[in-house]
Amino acid sequence: MLVLGLVSCGNNTKETAVDTKAVVETITKATTNTSESVQNDSYDELELVNFSEFEAKYLQQTSSEITYVINFWATWCKPCVKELPYFEKLNKNYKERNVKVVLVSLDFPKHIQKQVIPFIKKHNLQSEILLLDDPDANSWIPKVSEKWTGAIPATLFVKGNEEKFFEKSFTYTELETELKTIL
Repeated sequence: MLVLGLVSCGNNTKETAVDTKAVVETITKATTNTSESVQNDSYDELELVNFSEFEAKYLQQTSSEITYVINFWATWCKPCVKELPYFEKLNKNYKERNVKVVLVSLDFPKHIQKQVIPFIKKHNLQSEILLLDDPDANSWIPKVSEKWTGAIPATLFVKGNEEKFFEKSFTYTELETELKTIL
């Protein structure tokens, strides 16, 4: 069921309030085996963080100094791959304005070595990349947004207590426009 929901790579625009505490409870807990295999490849551009690190760094901020653009994607999702250059451009163009782009991969952990890391290298991704390793998608998807069907790409904008969620593909202009509304 998860695969069908994620494979659909929906393009419906939806904006809703997000329960960031719930998101934190489900995002990016890489398994020990995954962490070791990535470290053995000595690929230092792929950041694996545990739950409390992600929470403290991205979603539990009380100040509005940093704006996070968190994109949920996968290497097998064509709309996701198509829009990744726009997130990279946003990261480059707004880095000096305290904007941090975080790409959360929904690829399966068993594909890290053969699919994810080569993809990152091939496309020279410079944004921070995290891996979501939580098999209970039925639990964490509604915590990101009650209206999220599970389709990707999906993007969360977070600045202090202000949040916006979209289940859609972005052009660069659309992405920048949404960012400016939260800056």
